[in-house]
Amino acid sequence: MESQEVTLTIDGVKVKTQRGTPVLEVARQVGIEIPALCYLRVLSPFGACRVCSVEVTTPNGRKRIVTSCNYPAEDGLIVETKSERVVKVRRKILELLLARCPKVPTIKNLASLYGIKESSLWIENESEDCILCGLCVRVCAELIGVSAINFANRGVKRVVTTPYDEFSEDCIGCGACAIVCPTGSKRVRTNNYSTMRPLTAPEKDEFLGAYIDIFSAKSSIDGQDGGVATALLVSGLKKGLFDKAIVVKRKSGYHAEAVVAENPEDLIDARGTKYLRVKIVPKLKELINRGERKIAVVGTPCQARAARKIQQALQQKCEDLDLTIIGLFCYEAFNYENLREEIRRILGVDLDASEKTQIRKGKFIVKVDGQEHSCRVKELENAIEKGCIYCGDFAAAFADVSVGAVGSQEGYSTVIIRTDKGKQLLEGAELTFGQVNVEEISRLSALKKSRAKGNLAPLLREIQLTRAAKRGVVGDGP
Repeated sequence: MESQEVTLTIDGVKVKTQRGTPVLEVARQVGIEIPALCYLRVLSPFGACRVCSVEVTTPNGRKRIVTSCNYPAEDGLIVETKSERVVKVRRKILELLLARCPKVPTIKNLASLYGIKESSLWIENESEDCILCGLCVRVCAELIGVSAINFANRGVKRVVTTPYDEFSEDCIGCGACAIVCPTGSKRVRTNNYSTMRPLTAPEKDEFLGAYIDIFSAKSSIDGQDGGVATALLVSGLKKGLFDKAIVVKRKSGYHAEAVVAENPEDLIDARGTKYLRVKIVPKLKELINRGERKIAVVGTPCQARAARKIQQALQQKCEDLDLTIIGLFCYEAFNYENLREEIRRILGVDLDASEKTQIRKGKFIVKVDGQEHSCRVKELENAIEKGCIYCGDFAAAFADVSVGAVGSQEGYSTVIIRTDKGKQLLEGAELTFGQVNVEEISRLSALKKSRAKGNLAPLLREIQLTRAAKRGVVGDGP
């Protein structure tokens, strides 16, 4: 069996490492820092920026310039990181990057290190700040698992954007793309739902967000946990706060999709929580494009965030756009196919035949033929939607009103009024009030926020190490 350990030489230093290790990593192991803009160890190497170029001589004597981030270590390889040829290549690359992004500090500082104060090449757009390194694309696809952004077009028209340059349904607002961006690109900030103006209210809680009031209630509507969300929608529609409402309705079996409700009967027909991540942005865009301006949206925290982002982004284009957003408490959403398979495996029942599903006190409850079957929510880990573990919003902090079962006794819902629009929605709604346990809501909100922070921690540590290494490069020079 071939040995996995190899010996190569970097700038005259013999180094032992594992076969296939990126040359960039091997160099760092012995304190030789190579500049890089598009490389993070937690993501697959891409070789986009080419600033990490080095000169290698293979065991058969072939000499060439390669990108060290994705060139594998092999026995007998000779690497030069500061040869005359390497410096010349890096200078040309940095001049090209400076021509693309002439005002980005990261590029200017690195170019200055190689003696380039300004680019002699044609500058098309002085405000451009994206170097097309692909870090944001890769972190969204590989780590977060949602692929909300990607490259589009070719050649000089190549950009990083959302599908069709429209608001992405898949973005969960985790901010990972903004975290890894080496230039602080405004394009990333535009596409990212985490870069939003926060709501303001008299009360501000670290975990619950801004709010005006918190209470427990139930309505006369036979819905999920007292039917409060449905009651608020019916009340708002009757008072003319909105003309249409986007709600999620079960279609075939347990499968659900977003529909437009235009009357109280439609709203009541769609009552009940579906613990699935359903696309609502296309319906919202469809209504806006049709000229509708007074619209209610009901959704999970990531959907509420998306709706709020759309509202904020379109304020100048559609000044009369008036959204009412009802957010639903959510620790995680499920993929329909995976959830159906897991419920069948664990509980032995068909999810599509369920009369009602409910999550309460850590249990997923399925009612079939009048009988309740339950399992721990933790047992359904394989059915969780990708990206949920990186979302830190449990109580839908960007909604006008947040509603959920946590913190209330059975048959009641917890209601968090966050805005004046939320207060208007509450006025006139026929509700019976009960006791609310704010600490229980705060505890679960803190747990979700902590989980997201913990899952992003390796990425944040890698960013810190990379920035520290870059400072070392600036100090050493070519």
